[in-house]
Amino acid sequence: MGTNRVRRAVAAGALAVAVMLGAGGWAAADTQTAVTGPPPGSAAWTADTSLGLRLPDPATASAAEVAAFFAELSPAQQNELIARHPLVAGNLDGAPVELRYRANALALAAARTEELSRAADPALTPQDHQAARTRAERYRTLLDGHRQVLAFDPRGRGLIAEVYGDLAHAAHTAVVVPGSDIDLLSYDRASDPYGTPAGMARALYEATGATGSRTAVIAWAGYTTPVGLGPDAATERLAEAGAGRLRALLEGLAASTHPQAPATVLCHSYGSVVCGLARPGPAEASRLVVLGSPGMGVDSAGELDPRVPVFATALNDSDWIGDVPHVRLLGLGHGADPTDPAFGAHPLPATGSHGHTGYFAPGTASLAAYAALALGR
Repeated sequence: MGTNRVRRAVAAGALAVAVMLGAGGWAAADTQTAVTGPPPGSAAWTADTSLGLRLPDPATASAAEVAAFFAELSPAQQNELIARHPLVAGNLDGAPVELRYRANALALAAARTEELSRAADPALTPQDHQAARTRAERYRTLLDGHRQVLAFDPRGRGLIAEVYGDLAHAAHTAVVVPGSDIDLLSYDRASDPYGTPAGMARALYEATGATGSRTAVIAWAGYTTPVGLGPDAATERLAEAGAGRLRALLEGLAASTHPQAPATVLCHSYGSVVCGLARPGPAEASRLVVLGSPGMGVDSAGELDPRVPVFATALNDSDWIGDVPHVRLLGLGHGADPTDPAFGAHPLPATGSHGHTGYFAPGTASLAAYAALALGR
C-alpha cells in the first residue's frame, strides 16, 4: 500500500473512532429518522371516488402518470381535489406547479390552525405549547405575501420546497440541495443566509437576472438532513433516503414544466452526497454542481451518468470541510474529493468566498459561475 493510501486509511480510522466515541454521548439525540413514503393523507386520497375516477397512487404512480392525470381534469375537478386533499396534492411530483402552490397554501393554513389549537391545549406541557407556537408562526410566515411553496410536509422536523421565479414558464431551472442542519424552521433563517437553501436560491435567482432571464430556482429542503457532526453526517443513510426524494422532484419537474433543458442541480456539503447517490440522468438534470463537498458517495465522476457533467467548486481556505478525510471505511466517509483532478469533475473558481457557507455570496466568482451554468452557458 502506498504512503498516501496509508495516510488516507489512518485518517479514515481516526474519523471512525471520533464518530463512535462521540456517539456514546449524543448519538441518541442527534440521530434522525428519515421521512419516507407518500405524504400524509395518501390513504384517504386513493380511497376517494367522488370524481368517478381512480386517483394516481402517491406511492407508486410515476410523475408522468400524475401529469397525464391532471391534464385530463377540469379546473373545477382540480379544485375539488386540492380542497379535500391539500397535503397530497401539494406534494405530488408531476402535478401542475400552480395547483401545488394553492394546495400547499391550504395545507399550511390547516397545519397552523392545528398548532394554535395545540398551543392552547391544557393537557400539553409548557414545552409543547412553545413548540406549537413556534411552528404556527413558521406556517404564518410561509403564508405571507406571494410565496410559492412547491412542497410541504409537517412530518419529523418538517420538509419544504420554495420557488423563486415563474417555474411553470421558465426557460431555465435550477435546484439547490442543502447539507446538514436544514429543516422547515431553518431553511430560510436570517442568520448565515447563504448557508440556507432559501438564501442560496435567492442569490442565484438574482444573479441570473431574475425575471429578465426567465429563470426559476427551487430551494429544496425536501429530505431529512443530519443534525450536527455526528454519525448521520458521516454515513450515507439519510442521503440514500434523500436521493430517492430528489429523483422524484427532478422527474416531476421534467413531467410538469418545459424549460429549454432539465434543471441545473447545485449540491452543498452533505447535499452533494444526496446528489451523487441520486445519479440523475439527462432527462432529469443538465449538470450537477457541488460546493463545500465532503464527497459524493462515489470514487469518481465516471460512476455517475456520463451524460450529466459534474462541476466541482474549489474549496476556499477557510472552509472547514477541507479537513474532512475524503475516504470511505466501515461505512463512514463519503469518498473521493470532487475537487481532485483525478475525480474527473470540471473545476469552478471560488475567489471571494469565505467559509463553508460563503459560495453563494454576491460578488464571488463561484456565484457568477453558478449563474452562468444555470443559464446554460
